[in-house]
Amino acid sequence: MREEISVNKAINRGHLIVNIPVFVSMFGIPALALYLAQNNSIPKWGVVISFIIGFIVAWLVWSFMITKWRIWAFDNVRNVHELKKRAIAEKLIWNDGKIFEKTEIKSPKQKRKLKLLEKKFEEEDVFKEDFSAPKSKTIYYSKSTNLIQMFIMIACSILGIYLILDSGSYIMGSLFIIGGIYYAYKAFKKATITAPQIIINDKGIETIQVNFKNWSEIKNEEVLIKNNGNHASAYLNFDFKEGFESLQIDDFDITPKDMENLLRTYRIRNKKNYS
Repeated sequence: MREEISVNKAINRGHLIVNIPVFVSMFGIPALALYLAQNNSIPKWGVVISFIIGFIVAWLVWSFMITKWRIWAFDNVRNVHELKKRAIAEKLIWNDGKIFEKTEIKSPKQKRKLKLLEKKFEEEDVFKEDFSAPKSKTIYYSKSTNLIQMFIMIACSILGIYLILDSGSYIMGSLFIIGGIYYAYKAFKKATITAPQIIINDKGIETIQVNFKNWSEIKNEEVLIKNNGNHASAYLNFDFKEGFESLQIDDFDITPKDMENLLRTYRIRNKKNYS
Protein backbone atom coordinates (compact mmCIF):
# COMPACT_ATOMS: atom_id res chain seq x y z
CA MET A 1 0.00 0.00 0.00
CA ARG A 2 1.40 3.38 -1.00
CA GLU A 3 2.18 5.75 1.86
CA GLU A 4 0.23 9.00 1.80
CA ILE A 5 2.27 12.19 2.01
CA SER A 6 1.26 14.92 4.47
CA VAL A 7 0.36 18.39 3.24
CA ASN A 8 3.31 19.89 5.12
CA LYS A 9 5.76 17.48 3.52
CA ALA A 10 4.35 18.20 0.06
CA ILE A 11 4.60 21.96 0.59
CA ASN A 12 8.17 21.67 1.87
CA ARG A 13 9.14 19.61 -1.15
CA GLY A 14 7.51 22.22 -3.37
CA HIS A 15 9.70 24.94 -1.91
CA LEU A 16 12.73 22.71 -2.35
CA ILE A 17 12.25 21.69 -5.97
CA VAL A 18 10.43 24.79 -7.24
CA ASN A 19 11.12 27.95 -5.26
CA ILE A 20 14.80 27.36 -4.49
CA PRO A 21 15.76 26.77 -8.16
CA VAL A 22 13.68 29.83 -9.09
CA PHE A 23 15.50 31.93 -6.48
CA VAL A 24 18.90 30.67 -7.62
CA SER A 25 18.09 31.43 -11.26
CA MET A 26 16.70 34.88 -10.59
CA PHE A 27 19.56 36.09 -8.41
CA GLY A 28 22.39 33.74 -9.34
CA ILE A 29 22.59 34.85 -12.97
CA PRO A 30 22.86 38.59 -12.11
CA ALA A 31 25.39 37.77 -9.38
CA LEU A 32 27.52 35.85 -11.88
CA ALA A 33 27.23 38.69 -14.39
CA LEU A 34 28.29 41.21 -11.76
CA TYR A 35 31.33 39.10 -10.93
CA LEU A 36 32.28 38.80 -14.61
CA ALA A 37 31.80 42.52 -15.15
CA GLN A 38 34.09 43.34 -12.24
CA ASN A 39 36.73 41.16 -13.87
CA ASN A 40 36.15 42.87 -17.23
CA SER A 41 35.01 39.58 -18.76
CA ILE A 42 31.74 41.14 -19.94
CA PRO A 43 30.69 44.78 -20.47
CA LYS A 44 28.96 46.64 -17.65
CA TRP A 45 25.67 46.76 -19.53
CA GLY A 46 25.70 42.96 -19.42
CA VAL A 47 24.73 43.18 -15.75
CA VAL A 48 21.49 44.94 -16.68
CA ILE A 49 20.74 42.33 -19.32
CA SER A 50 21.47 39.57 -16.80
CA PHE A 51 18.53 40.67 -14.64
CA ILE A 52 16.20 40.21 -17.61
CA ILE A 53 17.76 36.84 -18.44
CA GLY A 54 17.56 35.80 -14.79
CA PHE A 55 13.86 36.62 -14.65
CA ILE A 56 13.11 34.74 -17.87
CA VAL A 57 15.10 31.67 -16.80
CA ALA A 58 13.49 31.73 -13.34
CA TRP A 59 10.03 31.86 -14.89
CA LEU A 60 10.82 28.98 -17.23
CA VAL A 61 12.15 26.94 -14.30
CA TRP A 62 8.95 27.62 -12.36
CA SER A 63 6.75 26.82 -15.37
CA PHE A 64 8.37 23.41 -15.84
CA MET A 65 8.94 22.41 -12.21
CA ILE A 66 5.56 23.45 -10.84
CA THR A 67 3.82 21.00 -13.16
CA LYS A 68 6.05 18.17 -11.96
CA TRP A 69 5.34 19.14 -8.37
CA ARG A 70 1.58 19.42 -8.97
CA ILE A 71 1.39 15.89 -10.35
CA TRP A 72 3.50 14.38 -7.58
CA ALA A 73 1.78 16.30 -4.77
CA PHE A 74 -1.85 15.87 -5.82
CA ASP A 75 -1.20 12.21 -6.59
CA ASN A 76 0.31 11.45 -3.18
CA VAL A 77 -1.59 13.73 -0.78
CA ARG A 78 -5.04 12.73 0.50
CA ASN A 79 -6.36 16.19 1.43
CA VAL A 80 -6.03 17.88 -1.94
CA HIS A 81 -8.30 20.82 -1.04
CA GLU A 82 -6.07 21.74 1.89
CA LEU A 83 -2.97 21.20 -0.23
CA LYS A 84 -4.16 23.53 -2.98
CA LYS A 85 -5.16 26.19 -0.47
CA ARG A 86 -1.77 26.00 1.28
CA ALA A 87 0.13 26.02 -2.02
CA ILE A 88 -1.64 29.21 -3.11
CA ALA A 89 -1.09 30.83 0.30
CA GLU A 90 2.63 30.01 0.22
CA LYS A 91 2.94 31.26 -3.37
CA LEU A 92 3.85 27.94 -4.91
CA ILE A 93 0.95 28.12 -7.35
CA TRP A 94 -1.54 30.76 -8.48
CA ASN A 95 -5.31 30.82 -8.18
CA ASP A 96 -7.19 29.12 -10.99
CA GLY A 97 -7.71 31.37 -13.98
CA LYS A 98 -4.95 33.82 -13.12
CA ILE A 99 -2.79 34.79 -16.07
CA PHE A 100 0.35 33.46 -14.37
CA GLU A 101 -1.31 30.11 -13.75
CA LYS A 102 -1.79 29.81 -17.50
CA THR A 103 1.97 30.04 -18.08
CA GLU A 104 2.58 26.62 -16.53
CA ILE A 105 4.18 24.37 -19.14
CA LYS A 106 2.51 20.97 -19.46
CA SER A 107 3.10 18.16 -21.93
CA PRO A 108 0.06 16.32 -23.33
CA LYS A 109 0.84 13.42 -21.00
CA GLN A 110 0.99 15.74 -17.99
CA LYS A 111 -2.30 17.37 -18.97
CA ARG A 112 -3.97 13.96 -19.07
CA LYS A 113 -2.55 13.07 -15.67
CA LEU A 114 -3.73 16.34 -14.11
CA LYS A 115 -7.17 15.80 -15.62
CA LEU A 116 -7.38 12.41 -13.91
CA LEU A 117 -6.24 13.92 -10.61
CA GLU A 118 -9.11 16.42 -10.72
CA LYS A 119 -11.40 13.57 -9.63
CA LYS A 120 -9.76 13.66 -6.19
CA PHE A 121 -11.34 17.08 -5.64
CA GLU A 122 -14.77 15.46 -5.72
CA GLU A 123 -14.03 14.00 -2.28
CA GLU A 124 -13.96 16.03 0.91
CA ASP A 125 -10.76 16.29 2.92
CA VAL A 126 -10.46 14.02 5.95
CA PHE A 127 -9.09 15.43 9.20
CA LYS A 128 -8.12 13.89 12.51
CA GLU A 129 -8.62 15.27 15.99
CA ASP A 130 -5.56 16.79 17.63
CA PHE A 131 -5.65 15.20 21.08
CA SER A 132 -3.06 17.66 22.37
CA ALA A 133 -5.45 20.60 21.90
CA PRO A 134 -6.87 21.96 25.19
CA LYS A 135 -10.55 21.77 26.11
CA SER A 136 -10.84 25.47 25.35
CA LYS A 137 -8.44 27.96 23.80
CA THR A 138 -8.35 31.70 24.49
CA ILE A 139 -6.39 33.77 22.00
CA TYR A 140 -4.94 37.22 22.70
CA TYR A 141 -2.85 39.81 20.94
CA SER A 142 0.77 38.66 20.96
CA LYS A 143 2.71 40.94 23.28
CA SER A 144 6.12 39.84 21.98
CA THR A 145 5.25 40.27 18.31
CA ASN A 146 3.75 43.70 18.78
CA LEU A 147 6.53 44.92 21.08
CA ILE A 148 9.13 43.85 18.52
CA GLN A 149 7.21 45.76 15.84
CA MET A 150 7.05 48.77 18.16
CA PHE A 151 10.83 48.82 18.71
CA ILE A 152 11.45 48.47 14.97
CA MET A 153 9.21 51.47 14.32
CA ILE A 154 10.96 53.46 17.04
CA ALA A 155 14.24 52.65 15.30
CA CYS A 156 12.73 53.99 12.06
CA SER A 157 11.86 57.24 13.81
CA ILE A 158 15.42 57.53 15.14
CA LEU A 159 16.71 56.92 11.62
CA GLY A 160 14.47 59.75 10.42
CA ILE A 161 15.98 62.11 12.98
CA TYR A 162 19.46 61.05 11.87
CA LEU A 163 18.63 61.70 8.20
CA ILE A 164 17.47 65.22 9.03
CA LEU A 165 20.40 66.11 11.27
CA ASP A 166 23.15 64.43 9.26
CA SER A 167 22.19 65.00 5.63
CA GLY A 168 19.36 67.50 5.72
CA SER A 169 16.92 65.02 4.15
CA TYR A 170 13.88 66.71 5.65
CA ILE A 171 11.23 65.02 3.50
CA MET A 172 12.58 61.49 3.83
CA GLY A 173 13.46 62.00 7.49
CA SER A 174 10.02 63.37 8.29
CA LEU A 175 8.35 60.42 6.60
CA PHE A 176 10.41 58.00 8.69
CA ILE A 177 9.62 59.91 11.89
CA ILE A 178 5.88 60.23 11.28
CA GLY A 179 5.48 56.68 9.99
CA GLY A 180 7.61 55.27 12.79
CA ILE A 181 5.69 57.06 15.53
CA TYR A 182 2.31 56.11 14.04
CA TYR A 183 3.05 52.41 13.65
CA ALA A 184 4.93 52.24 16.96
CA TYR A 185 1.83 53.60 18.69
CA LYS A 186 -0.40 51.07 16.91
CA ALA A 187 1.87 48.20 17.93
CA PHE A 188 2.07 49.46 21.53
CA LYS A 189 -1.69 49.76 21.70
CA LYS A 190 -2.14 46.15 20.54
CA ALA A 191 0.53 44.90 22.96
CA THR A 192 -1.34 46.43 25.89
CA ILE A 193 -4.78 45.04 25.00
CA THR A 194 -5.59 42.29 27.50
CA ALA A 195 -9.07 41.36 26.30
CA PRO A 196 -9.43 37.96 24.60
CA GLN A 197 -9.75 38.22 20.83
CA ILE A 198 -10.99 34.67 20.19
CA ILE A 199 -12.40 31.98 22.47
CA ILE A 200 -12.86 28.61 20.80
CA ASN A 201 -13.84 25.19 22.13
CA ASP A 202 -15.99 22.18 21.26
CA LYS A 203 -19.16 24.21 21.82
CA GLY A 204 -18.42 27.07 19.45
CA ILE A 205 -16.52 30.29 18.76
CA GLU A 206 -16.63 33.79 20.17
CA THR A 207 -14.55 36.65 18.80
CA ILE A 208 -13.97 40.26 19.76
CA GLN A 209 -16.38 41.20 16.96
CA VAL A 210 -18.98 38.42 17.13
CA ASN A 211 -20.83 37.02 20.14
CA PHE A 212 -20.66 33.31 20.89
CA LYS A 213 -21.86 31.07 18.07
CA ASN A 214 -22.48 27.36 18.47
CA TRP A 215 -20.89 25.04 15.93
CA SER A 216 -24.37 24.21 14.67
CA GLU A 217 -24.72 27.87 13.63
CA ILE A 218 -21.31 28.08 11.97
CA LYS A 219 -20.47 27.19 8.38
CA ASN A 220 -17.45 27.47 6.10
CA GLU A 221 -14.98 28.11 8.90
CA GLU A 222 -11.43 28.54 7.64
CA VAL A 223 -8.21 30.48 7.93
CA LEU A 224 -7.81 32.44 4.73
CA ILE A 225 -4.54 33.93 3.53
CA LYS A 226 -5.09 37.11 1.53
CA ASN A 227 -2.24 38.34 -0.63
CA ASN A 228 -1.89 42.09 -1.00
CA GLY A 229 1.08 42.61 -3.27
CA ASN A 230 4.15 41.45 -1.36
CA HIS A 231 2.28 41.20 1.93
CA ALA A 232 0.04 38.34 3.02
CA SER A 233 -2.41 38.50 5.93
CA ALA A 234 -4.26 35.69 7.68
CA TYR A 235 -7.96 35.93 8.53
CA LEU A 236 -10.31 33.76 10.56
CA ASN A 237 -13.45 33.50 8.45
CA PHE A 238 -16.77 31.82 9.12
CA ASP A 239 -20.41 32.26 8.19
CA PHE A 240 -23.40 32.23 10.55
CA LYS A 241 -27.10 32.91 10.22
CA GLU A 242 -26.93 36.65 10.86
CA GLY A 243 -23.82 37.32 8.79
CA PHE A 244 -20.15 36.42 8.68
CA GLU A 245 -16.90 36.98 10.54
CA SER A 246 -13.56 37.97 9.01
CA LEU A 247 -10.99 38.70 11.70
CA GLN A 248 -7.33 39.36 10.95
CA ILE A 249 -5.17 37.18 13.19
CA ASP A 250 -1.62 38.16 12.18
CA ASP A 251 -0.90 39.92 15.47
CA PHE A 252 -2.46 37.25 17.70
CA ASP A 253 -0.56 34.68 19.77
CA ILE A 254 -1.40 31.86 17.38
CA THR A 255 -0.18 30.91 13.93
CA PRO A 256 -2.58 30.47 11.00
CA LYS A 257 -1.65 26.78 10.87
CA ASP A 258 -2.49 26.28 14.57
CA MET A 259 -5.73 28.23 14.19
CA GLU A 260 -6.76 25.98 11.31
CA ASN A 261 -5.92 22.94 13.43
CA LEU A 262 -8.14 24.19 16.27
CA LEU A 263 -11.05 24.80 13.90
CA ARG A 264 -10.90 21.20 12.70
CA THR A 265 -10.31 19.67 16.12
CA TYR A 266 -13.15 21.48 17.89
CA ARG A 267 -15.51 20.80 15.00
CA ILE A 268 -14.69 17.08 15.31
CA ARG A 269 -15.12 17.15 19.09
CA ASN A 270 -18.46 18.91 18.74
CA LYS A 271 -19.73 16.17 16.44
CA LYS A 272 -18.50 13.49 18.86
CA ASN A 273 -19.88 15.10 22.02
CA TYR A 274 -23.10 16.77 20.91
CA SER A 275 -24.36 14.92 17.85
